[in-house]
Amino acid sequence: MANETIDGLRDDALGALRAAADQRALDSWRVEYLGRKGRLTGVLRGLAELSIDERKALGAASNELKAELEAAFEARSEDLRRAAIAASIETGKVDVTLPARPHRRGGLHPVTQLLREVLDVFRSMGFSIVEGPEVELDYYNFEALRIPADHPARDMWDTMWVDHDVDGRRPMLLRTHTSPAQIRTMERHAPPIRVAVPGRAYRFEATDTTHEWMMTQVEILAVDEGITLGHLKGTLLELMRRLFGRDRQVRLQCSYFPFVEPGAEVAMDCYVCSGAGCATCHQSGWIEMGGAGMVHPEILENMGIDAKKYTGFAAGMGLERLAMNYFGVPDIRYFYQNDLRLLQQF
Repeated sequence: MANETIDGLRDDALGALRAAADQRALDSWRVEYLGRKGRLTGVLRGLAELSIDERKALGAASNELKAELEAAFEARSEDLRRAAIAASIETGKVDVTLPARPHRRGGLHPVTQLLREVLDVFRSMGFSIVEGPEVELDYYNFEALRIPADHPARDMWDTMWVDHDVDGRRPMLLRTHTSPAQIRTMERHAPPIRVAVPGRAYRFEATDTTHEWMMTQVEILAVDEGITLGHLKGTLLELMRRLFGRDRQVRLQCSYFPFVEPGAEVAMDCYVCSGAGCATCHQSGWIEMGGAGMVHPEILENMGIDAKKYTGFAAGMGLERLAMNYFGVPDIRYFYQNDLRLLQQF
């Protein structure tokens, strides 16, 4: 009786398996015959009603059948897989003579490209590259740069503070400029000092065609005996001429920054109209490039540097605005919209 049951189940299962024409039919077959509630499991559940000898015989035959059906299932699955591949090749033949699809190659962001060029210029003039933390201490971002907590100059920066209180104060922030790295450098190194500081800075301000809440800056610091404003202008003039052509001129116009004295706004004569006035320079003939000045003697003294012996200059500029002029991009926000139509042009 047991053998007849097993033999009948074998015939039914193998016949149904041969009739399975796709993966869905195979899955249904596996559930019907080999599943937890399948027909083979049903046979095994009847073992308790049989004698010991019949139970042994049916158990052994059931295990053999299970192994046979599992092997047949795998073989049928492989046959159907091969048949599907053959059918796909037949119906969708690939013309191997066609040119291959081009691989899209990545590239450097335009701001990164310009940053590397700017740093190469400064390296050629003897500047070392240093970096500082983006999450900065209030001391380095403001206080060490002559901007105490009650100083009105703090209104010049829309600061993004880190939610971390110490004794009722928030001493940490996202740096508003890269100048803190100048303080860290003067703390660690004695003159002569020549460093360029690249990095991101953050300000909580509304965005428009020329302003972003995140910006890439490059600052330079030089401290040595006999450093003058002429050295500062010559350094910036060389940078602008290397980027925009040997005919460029640089203008320093008096301005106020707490950490330099005297301070100046740096402008370059318009590379489009050569100072005659056009839409690019808003008819002024000049394009603003950043701020600069001579390092304030008080800062030098606070860093343990003899201000009577040493002088220094510092300058900083936003790379995005510089890139707008360098690449001819009309809106600063375009740089970080991840629009490949723009980025693939550079």
